[in-house]
Amino acid sequence: MTIHAQPTLPEGGKARRVYLSLRDEISNGTLAPGTRLSGENKLAASFDVSRITIRRALDALAADGWIEKRAGSGSVVLRRDVGGPQIAADFTTLIPHLVEMDRTTTARLLSFSYAPATLAVATALGLSEGDRVQTAVRVRLSEDQPFSHLTTHVPEDIAQSYGEADLATQPLFRLLERSGVQVAAAHQTVTAALAVPDVAEALGISVGSPLLFVQRVVRDADGRGVEYLSALYRPELFRLEMTLTRVGAGDARHWEPVVGKRET
Repeated sequence: MTIHAQPTLPEGGKARRVYLSLRDEISNGTLAPGTRLSGENKLAASFDVSRITIRRALDALAADGWIEKRAGSGSVVLRRDVGGPQIAADFTTLIPHLVEMDRTTTARLLSFSYAPATLAVATALGLSEGDRVQTAVRVRLSEDQPFSHLTTHVPEDIAQSYGEADLATQPLFRLLERSGVQVAAAHQTVTAALAVPDVAEALGISVGSPLLFVQRVVRDADGRGVEYLSALYRPELFRLEMTLTRVGAGDARHWEPVVGKRET
């Protein structure tokens, strides 16, 4: 069964909490296809909520195609079909993966403007108070299905070499290179977030849905910050991977990432 592109959260904060918790367990494979969920009484005790709350959450999961409610035998987790391929990126070869992603997916530009950088952006990029940046908000799609919401900030003197029409049709890395930027390094942090209304609408998901939150600062060969990115990814459509190998000997034996070769 295909999971609906625009799910609807159940009414009530407690029911939404149960819905999101169970959906996370199904999405990450903790609850595999074919697994029979606990009965309503047991789930109610587990989440410390009423049976009515559990029923609302289960009804929403069933409506969105995550489970099937079977009369007399409870609820069963369905095989997930998110309607499109998952996008994967390897931490150890991140930049090449991002460039390739730009080539194989499409983007829709939602907004484009110039304004003084916020304190967080200015600090990350090494800008002075009042320095202006170009801010663009885009949604990236794979096979017409949105999987990421991207907000980028680029120093004004770099961004002036391209316009709104360019950003709507070309990858940002390509535009930066066209501006003369030699991308040399990037620092990235990954955490979790919940979808706020405008992000939820752009990604076709419910408000409060869990998202993968990535922040990245890209620097050129001189160490200058050339891009500050805040990205929100649908976790059922995008994942970050890393391959590790065991190296060393004795007490010094430890795990290290396996760095793949960059394509030339």
